[in-house]
Amino acid sequence: MTPVLQISGLGKTYKSGHQALVAVDLSINKGEIFALLGPNGAGKTTLISIVCGIVTASSGTVTVGGHDHARDYRAARSMIGLVPQELHTDSFEKVITTVNFSRGLFGKPRDPAFIEQLLKDLSLWDKRNSKIMELSGGMKRRVMIAKALSHEPEVLFLDEPTAGVDVELRRDMWNMVRSLRERGVTIILTTHYIEEAEEMADRVGVISKGKLILVEEKEALIKKLGRKTLTLNLAEPLEAVPEALGEWALELADAGHELVYEFDSHAEATGVPSLLRRMSDLGIAFKDLRTRQSSLEDIFVGLVHEPKAGQPASEQRA
Repeated sequence: MTPVLQISGLGKTYKSGHQALVAVDLSINKGEIFALLGPNGAGKTTLISIVCGIVTASSGTVTVGGHDHARDYRAARSMIGLVPQELHTDSFEKVITTVNFSRGLFGKPRDPAFIEQLLKDLSLWDKRNSKIMELSGGMKRRVMIAKALSHEPEVLFLDEPTAGVDVELRRDMWNMVRSLRERGVTIILTTHYIEEAEEMADRVGVISKGKLILVEEKEALIKKLGRKTLTLNLAEPLEAVPEALGEWALELADAGHELVYEFDSHAEATGVPSLLRRMSDLGIAFKDLRTRQSSLEDIFVGLVHEPKAGQPASEQRA
């Protein structure tokens, strides 16, 4: 499959010497939802800004729908819609005027029926003749989305789209994202709400200190890097973990009332049954047990937070 977005060796170094991006390579396929995760200052917004033509790259190439971003800028940029973090729009314009203007900027002919449906989908039709300055913050965010979609882009960037918005808008936005994907639109989003990426994304990329350190199918990532924790609530407390259980690297918790076993997901088939058999042989009974699968957030934190030299492994995971 030919990617709709191809980024090769992309780098950005500012005059101050700060290297915001370091040789980033990334391919995005048509119709997928790709979540780009990273801490503040990792390079997420710089990457998006370069692809959208707001910031000039120091090195590397960007191709959108087969159009080279540098040699065929207009064609490449016309395929992209951007919903930025910050609200930037003319406060004195009417909603329908600014959305129509955004469509015209990309050379698209007037299409009142399309704009009407777009505004209705975003619950803006009743506000179409309102000045943007009169709208609430949530409604202004909806206008930014409408502007980004007004020229019917094939690739939509959502940069922290739900930061600081109400629950209703967040729900409406993700319904819209699903609908766009069904129509073949490619969605690239950055978010601090990792549970949204876990729910919505097909693939996940993690960027840290300007470097793209991982790109993986979401389910494969959780399966490959995920860990499970088994907690056994003991019938009688233990003062220490018996030496006979040493191979499982167990920890005592809750004043000796709980045994905690952390293990790789793929080891579950052998590790847990053998542990329970050994406990039975030793006469150690438990009243209850529970398991917890590591989340995408756990994996993210583990990837971007490097352990300090000499720090114990247990503290590194904390």
